[in-house]
Amino acid sequence: MSVQHANPTARRLASLCVLLLLCAACSRSAPTVSTQSSRVGLDPERVALALSEARTLRAKGQRVWCVPFARNASGVQIRGNAETWWGKARGLYDRGDAPAVGAVMAFAPTGGMPMGHVAVVSEIVSDREVLIDHANWNRNEVSLKMPVIDVSTRNDWSEVRVKSQPTAFGGIYPINGFIYPDTRS
Repeated sequence: MSVQHANPTARRLASLCVLLLLCAACSRSAPTVSTQSSRVGLDPERVALALSEARTLRAKGQRVWCVPFARNASGVQIRGNAETWWGKARGLYDRGDAPAVGAVMAFAPTGGMPMGHVAVVSEIVSDREVLIDHANWNRNEVSLKMPVIDVSTRNDWSEVRVKSQPTAFGGIYPINGFIYPDTRS
């Protein structure tokens, strides 16, 4: 008997089965690319605090910077310009070259970005692409879920391109690595 000629209950059951199979086929877990991933995650309350602080600063006519945003969103309690974070994290936080949700991506300083930059990994798309949340990549703005791809020749996340324009990834930026917040406490 075909589903078309079955009774209404059987048709609904068949439709439900098809829907469940489609949902199962479309859902996938993000690949684990870091041994730190079991300790790291994005805390919605921290992100809400970071966004609230940025809105408050902008409402007062003040600048929104990457460092306070990353500190509030990640829980990594480091002070100072972004270019100092990688060194200051040594001995305080685990560091590595594998992205993990909630980790801080520490951009190395460049000629065009002499104070470096920090961003928080908000999602792992694949072993070569993540999404980041960060502030002041676009002047005085918070950018959420901005794609970043690993373009390093050794697949070690030492060089990335950021998709700051809707249709293209930008130039290559050096990365020091990832700073993993301590979520055990």
